[in-house]
Amino acid sequence: MTKLSVNINKFATLRNSRGGNNPDVLKAAIDAQRFGADGVTVHPRPDERHIRYNDVTEIKKIMTTEFNIEGNSTEQKFVDLVLEVKPDQVTLVPDTLGQITSDHGWDTIKNKDYLKDIISVFKNAGIRVSIFVDPVIEMVEGAAATGTDRIELYTEGYAKQYALGKRDQAVVPYVAAAKKAKELGLGLNAGHDLDLHNLKFLKQNIPWLDEVSIGHALICDALYLGYENAVQLYKRQLT
Repeated sequence: MTKLSVNINKFATLRNSRGGNNPDVLKAAIDAQRFGADGVTVHPRPDERHIRYNDVTEIKKIMTTEFNIEGNSTEQKFVDLVLEVKPDQVTLVPDTLGQITSDHGWDTIKNKDYLKDIISVFKNAGIRVSIFVDPVIEMVEGAAATGTDRIELYTEGYAKQYALGKRDQAVVPYVAAAKKAKELGLGLNAGHDLDLHNLKFLKQNIPWLDEVSIGHALICDALYLGYENAVQLYKRQLT
């Protein structure tokens, strides 16, 4: 079964735009699980423009499913937060300071030594590690050499090609990368720009996907369809 982890960053973006605590991100996390999500994802950034560091510690207290924290491990504050909270999974993303959203995976060859060191820090604390990777065979092979438990395939390229009507072409490098990951014994996650249109086709072509992390599209759909309904609709795409 492919698990659905709901990224609740957008709830925090809306809250922060007005001040106060509406919407309540803690309730958003509770409700995601109540509505059937298999986990909750947050991605705290240094400027705390959406999820704040104190949000993360509070969310951990109410988790009954899997908790995934994404972020850039070159920021010591992020590393300290993860080691304090001890989520089920940490996903390492090579963001730059001030980046609007993640837009590339790790160069697992160039950064092999760094990744090996930081991954061991988290694994020694009992935290499963996933690293953001582009659908390139060499990057998947490089990831296996770092000691990571999983990779998360960065799916923006797939989503863009799918939207242009080129779904068969779009999925090819992802299937190849997924097969290589499976061959090397790596767990497999996917995320970025996955939605109700393109998710099912990805799952059909990579049925051994462990988890997808979806935030922006799901929350946009929730505005029209309702939060509970949106979570359930995304879950159906993964069956």
